[in-house]
Amino acid sequence: MTRYAIGLDYGTNSCRSLIVNLDNGAEVASHVYNYPSGLQGVIVDPRDPNVARQNPADYRDGLIAIVVEGLKKARVADPAFSPDAVVGIGVDTTGSTPMPVDRCGTPLALRPGFKDNPDAQAWLWKDHTSHAEAAEITALARVLRPAYLAKCGGTYSSEWFWAKILHLKRAAPRVFEAAFSFVELCDWIPALLTGVEDPLALKRGVCAAGHKAMYAETWGGLPDKAFLAALDPALADLRDRLYTTAHTADVKAGGLCAGWADTLGLPAGIAVAVGAFDAHMGAVGAGCAAGKLAKILGTSTCDLLVAPNDRPLQDIPGVCGIVDGSVMPGYIGIEAGQSAVGDIFLWFVNHLVPDTYGASQGEKFVALDQAAAGFKPGESGLLALDWNNGNRCVLTDVRLSGLLLGQTLHTTAAEIYRALVEATAFGARMIVDRVRAYGVPVEQVITCGGLAVKSPFLMQVYADVLNMPMAVAASDQTCALGAALFGAVAAGAFPDIETAQAKVCRVRERVYRPIAANAAVYAELFTLYRQLHDGFGTAAWSGGMATVMKELIALRERQR
Repeated sequence: MTRYAIGLDYGTNSCRSLIVNLDNGAEVASHVYNYPSGLQGVIVDPRDPNVARQNPADYRDGLIAIVVEGLKKARVADPAFSPDAVVGIGVDTTGSTPMPVDRCGTPLALRPGFKDNPDAQAWLWKDHTSHAEAAEITALARVLRPAYLAKCGGTYSSEWFWAKILHLKRAAPRVFEAAFSFVELCDWIPALLTGVEDPLALKRGVCAAGHKAMYAETWGGLPDKAFLAALDPALADLRDRLYTTAHTADVKAGGLCAGWADTLGLPAGIAVAVGAFDAHMGAVGAGCAAGKLAKILGTSTCDLLVAPNDRPLQDIPGVCGIVDGSVMPGYIGIEAGQSAVGDIFLWFVNHLVPDTYGASQGEKFVALDQAAAGFKPGESGLLALDWNNGNRCVLTDVRLSGLLLGQTLHTTAAEIYRALVEATAFGARMIVDRVRAYGVPVEQVITCGGLAVKSPFLMQVYADVLNMPMAVAASDQTCALGAALFGAVAAGAFPDIETAQAKVCRVRERVYRPIAANAAVYAELFTLYRQLHDGFGTAAWSGGMATVMKELIALRERQR
């Protein structure tokens, strides 16, 4: 009988299911559920732009909707399909997205006394209210535990686990005191499906633990009590109510419990894999392997690389994390990324592009792509910094902002748009150059996400700036696909994730290759970008900016 697996992908605004035929790699059916709470699924606070929370009830209700409706669609799309042929389920989510839970593993937000309290909700990955706590953790670790920082690029982020919990403890002590433990979303969904209620018994994933909670076997798991007590004694006490072991995503978290099997219409006992973050499973679904960088291109980007764990790997300053097994078992996962890419383009189109480019957002993007593609590299005389939402890598500084340099009274919207696209490509090159400098080979980029499919112009700019081939994953849902593959491996349908990738993962026929003349000009522009990057982004930089505008003008005149 043909075997199938289900990938569950929990994103920022919605969740989706993907049902995959494991024998031929066909994506049989998918269903999307938009979170109803808050603003497009995100609970915000108009008084504080750093607040971003989510309602755990949306996760639970979405789970039912995406699986039940996905199964209905699969029956229509594939007459041979039967729910009895589903062998495993994998889960990916945003992160770090921790939530406070009680002794029974129930999120506090699902209890009557806390359901309207935003501090009791899930703290979404892009909640930055804990930026002061993140800086405090970084400063303390530099003195007491520099090894902790060495594995997360040198700076602890406000997007991550401990910073959020410390801020919650200070800002909402009643919620903190009511919480028995804290569980990442990617760990909670598998626990829910397998009926594991005890927070001390559920299997935690090494992806979330290693990249966001400073977990590593080399120092005994989570940060030690002495370090946590130096931050706050309550954190040291909390450590005993978290976990001591973390698992790779090919491990079986448990079998689908009878209650959820009945609710979803699936066989009880089928394998549910340990959860991981969306970008990491998206890298697997894209075909990530040694030497191949997987770039998830969306509102922000996440870059994932793997290096075999049987050879030494240097610590890499400025990346988001270096964690054994976080992407694939047997490999060290290296995570980096940019805080804003698609969001920069959306901001520009929604606020600054005139209606002469089109009446709708979609029309404007099409017109801008076409017009921007008509310019040569350097022809506009513009250069931008892609820090509109801070810098995730390699500076790791959320308190940086965007910059546009070189505009004249004749500058057009299309020229600015091209400069913004180029800036995001230069930011991507900073990441590639950094990991290469520490001995990690990058020979090809495999992209996924809507931008990679919709904008050949953007893809060509990236190929020229990075000066390497850019492939596009065949699947439009690589995160859910990667999750499904881990569900299949946990079920024993494949011996390992590499075998599953070889069977299922594909790239599209068109591969974007660098144009030599463009790459040469972008090498010049990148030198100027580095000057701005280091001058505005690093305190240790010493130099001048007096030549930048004149060099941009000279390059503009030459290209015209």
